[in-house]
Amino acid sequence: MDRTVILIKPDAVKKGVIGQIITRLEKERFVLIAAKFSRLSEDLLDIWYAHHKEKSFFPELKAFMTSTPVMVMLWEGKNVVSRVRALCGPTDSRKAPKGTIRGDFGSDIHQNAIHASESEDGAKKEMDLIFLPHEIYEYKR
Repeated sequence: MDRTVILIKPDAVKKGVIGQIITRLEKERFVLIAAKFSRLSEDLLDIWYAHHKEKSFFPELKAFMTSTPVMVMLWEGKNVVSRVRALCGPTDSRKAPKGTIRGDFGSDIHQNAIHASESEDGAKKEMDLIFLPHEIYEYKR
């Protein structure tokens, strides 16, 4: 089975929509195999967002991502990466259609409610940054 990492971002945490987002993922029959409420460190964010480190918005992004704890999750399912990304909608919530997570809960390109891994390789990297092996439930089918 494929895996993807999902972060419910500070804006969605503040709005109190963690449960609604999880429900949408469960309705798609994805399996939650790891989860924790965690405050991300600046060092972790430097690695996580290395591709944005030199961009002018990076300090603002880090400040936003450290403003509250985030819900960090690992989900499993067939084609989970592409299916979750479709469920999320475009990164810029203003362009995301209603019915997508970002369209319903986000407000702009940064405060867009959710992060989802962009690829299977990206998911593996993110999983290794966030979860220890004993934190992952090896679901027996």
